[in-house]
Amino acid sequence: MRVVVAMSGGVDSSVAAALLKQQGHDVIGMMLRLWSEPGKEDSNRCCTPDSMSLARRVAAKLDIPFYVVDAKEVFRQTVVEAFLAGYAAGQTPNPCLVCNRLIRWQFLFERALDLGAECMATGHYVRRQTVDGTYQLLRAVDRSKDQSYVLHVLTQDKLARSLFPVGEYPKSEIRTLARTFGLPTAHRPDSQDLCFLAGEDYRAFLRRHAPEMALPGPIRTRDGQTLGQHNGLANYTIGQRKGLGLSSPQPLYVLEKDAAANVLIVGPAEELGAQVCEVGEVNWISGQPPAGTFRAEVKARYTAKEVPAEVTPLETGSRCRVRFEALVRDLTPGQAAVFYDGDLVLGGGTILSVKAGA
Repeated sequence: MRVVVAMSGGVDSSVAAALLKQQGHDVIGMMLRLWSEPGKEDSNRCCTPDSMSLARRVAAKLDIPFYVVDAKEVFRQTVVEAFLAGYAAGQTPNPCLVCNRLIRWQFLFERALDLGAECMATGHYVRRQTVDGTYQLLRAVDRSKDQSYVLHVLTQDKLARSLFPVGEYPKSEIRTLARTFGLPTAHRPDSQDLCFLAGEDYRAFLRRHAPEMALPGPIRTRDGQTLGQHNGLANYTIGQRKGLGLSSPQPLYVLEKDAAANVLIVGPAEELGAQVCEVGEVNWISGQPPAGTFRAEVKARYTAKEVPAEVTPLETGSRCRVRFEALVRDLTPGQAAVFYDGDLVLGGGTILSVKAGA
């Protein structure tokens, strides 16, 4: 097949390209040039000059064509603007979800098809399989590197034309393969930072691009007692304890953010956590929502543990209600809730609202 590999200058996408070339496919490397702040054009972690140079060297080593696609404006309009809007609404958004849905598997995917590709491959740690004509998304063999949380946005038509060569390997073996192939990325460290922040704290980015989010307001308890003043809701996260600037005989945690009233709600540890949330923009990997309530393991943050829960599809299936078996301490609007049945990814969506307590 002709396969376009989304390259980043990292070891995973490099090995993905090498494995596909070894299998005899007609491989093309493609890299996106993403948006960075004016004056910081060389700082976006996904497309620094160093990353681009490494990707070119990998393509030359593998003797495959390599193209750079300008995605700066579409990235700014979709990913960055959604990031700012999420914080303005009192949420804690995950821009990687938007990027995978609208940049990688829409903008880049369409460019791959324009080159006559039958599939697009990435270096994500997930697996794909087909059962009775339906494409399934599975967790990676290496659970410590599994990235299925951010790929729950994929649909049947996208999975049908997607390949994930490294998902069948542990990370340590990917490093070994990179050395075996003689790739210049073999020893390059992984980066987990948000690419357009260039290693900077997100709060500084928000202060520059949305200074209105630094509007101060009251810090209150759930019963309405005012304890102090916050310096902008975007500066706080659910479950945060340090940095509140409050004097209290017991530790206090961020419980909620009331964006409409610009109020930060805090309380003791026993008030932290929730068991119920509503999830919207749900994507069901199979293409169809389950007929009724079902049990699943639910992951509510990229780094969180899965928690057993009951999931009830609502309306047309684009929304659902999740009831966890136990309190989840950092259940946060704006993050994704992703549903699993063992290794199988059933789907997921964005947490819209959280019901405090049980």
